[in-house]
Amino acid sequence: MTSLDTKVVRAALLDETDRLAELYADADPETAIPTCPDWTLANLVAHVGGAHRWAAAMIAAQTTESLDFAQVPDGRRPHDVAEAVAWLRDGARVLIEAVDATGPEVPVWTTLRQVRPSEWWIRRLLHEATAHRCDALLALNREIDLDPALAADGISELLGLMAVRFPTGEPPLDDGRSLTLHASDDADHWRIRKAGNTIEWDDDTAPTTTGVEATAADLYLVMLRRLPPEQPRVQVTGDRDVLTTWLDRTKF
Repeated sequence: MTSLDTKVVRAALLDETDRLAELYADADPETAIPTCPDWTLANLVAHVGGAHRWAAAMIAAQTTESLDFAQVPDGRRPHDVAEAVAWLRDGARVLIEAVDATGPEVPVWTTLRQVRPSEWWIRRLLHEATAHRCDALLALNREIDLDPALAADGISELLGLMAVRFPTGEPPLDDGRSLTLHASDDADHWRIRKAGNTIEWDDDTAPTTTGVEATAADLYLVMLRRLPPEQPRVQVTGDRDVLTTWLDRTKF
């Protein structure tokens, strides 16, 4: 299972944000985003860029409670496209600067509704950017060009979120059920099981109830419900209902 170090995560946040900004610079802001119903590309950019500034403001204030977005400095996307591109790019840098100025270990509020070290936000918003850049690419009918190691880290990060907070309130795996994800392009492997009221995973290759194999990027998109598992390039073995239940119960 891929785990990226802090320097790589920080560099990837800047790169993924810049690449999303480049997409926005060359596309119609009113492009519909089918994977985010009722959103346009402009809404998507506002969401990603606003999240950078929101997290940075909470980190700077060292708050252990959620901050009202109305209090976030420069939190709104500019209407002018060129200004919005610069605003989006700068937001990722503002976030990293806030972490460094405050201290990466300083506890702050997170979307897990728990306090975590401020550095947590960089990885979280990296994968907010990877997911939504994929949304933009899909909407624009462009090839998904997500690095396999980054996609694999996105899967691990997503599992970490699920282990703390189930979006629907139900564990995504029932008793006696287990799920394997295998990345065909970089050999990353996740064996996921229910553990009491949460989930746990490792890279053991022991048999599971259900297996899913695809490239790391495609696995990531399946887990995010951006790619239907019925696609020919996704191989599902065993009890497909386990995967269906997982996806139904992991909708944010």
